[in-house]
Amino acid sequence: MNALQKVLVADDDAINREVLAELLKPEYTVLLAKDGTQALDRAVRHVPDLILLDVMMPDMDGFEVLRRLRDDPRTADIAVIFVSGLGQPEDEAQGLKMGASDYILKPFNATVVMARVALHLQMVRQRRMLEHLAHVDGLTELANRRRFDEVFELECQRALRHETALSIALLDIDAFKQYNDHYGHPAGDRALRAVARAAAAAVRRPGDLAARYGGEEIVLLMPDTDAAHARAVVERLRNALNRLEIPHVGSPVAPVLTVSVGGATLLPGEDATALFAAADAHLYRAKQAGRNRVVWRATP
Repeated sequence: MNALQKVLVADDDAINREVLAELLKPEYTVLLAKDGTQALDRAVRHVPDLILLDVMMPDMDGFEVLRRLRDDPRTADIAVIFVSGLGQPEDEAQGLKMGASDYILKPFNATVVMARVALHLQMVRQRRMLEHLAHVDGLTELANRRRFDEVFELECQRALRHETALSIALLDIDAFKQYNDHYGHPAGDRALRAVARAAAAAVRRPGDLAARYGGEEIVLLMPDTDAAHARAVVERLRNALNRLEIPHVGSPVAPVLTVSVGGATLLPGEDATALFAAADAHLYRAKQAGRNRVVWRATP
């Protein structure tokens, strides 16, 4: 069952908050804020899908709340509908220019409120679906290379800044060309999806990432994971793939599908490019050493 979308109602009038909350609660998770400061705090903590924002509030008006929402990367993309007694066209225009999605006048009509809330939340769902698709590889359903590149750079910067561990493993299916030549590309796609499912199952922490890097290569990114623990994760993955016993009669390594893995853990002062190059170099060493193995860069 999908979680209900979240709507934050920010209004200094208790009656307005209560009326809107009762109206919305049957279909959405409703959060309440009695002033601008509380609205900003709850927007950051709960990241609602939509904010119904009163323009006239005593401590901080809705225009200032909206400006601060847009200036904060954590809340910049939240849809905002102004709810206001200000009926002048210039007031509505100001809100729309600042990035509000819509404008509802008080006294509000329940049918109009529900229709506009539903419309904007539908657009939120559609936008998120498109964003998700832009970051997902269509064949394996893992993150795609674009998503990996984005996350990898950020995690390298974070690890260097906080002096925490970051490990990366580059996995390549052994003799995959021969597999496709013998069994056909549809079978090759099925085999690649099986490897992808195993890779996704191996890295389950919220910060971990499994991505298709290209062709038959899959990359695993493991923040806050030292070399010993990262290598153990990858060895378990390699053994799990061997136990799947996917036949591969054309392999020079084994009668079943196998993988080779190169890995490295971030060194002090190392950047993302150098770390990835190290993993790639050790993948090459794993191939040269006979395949179906993990070769990890030694750490000081």
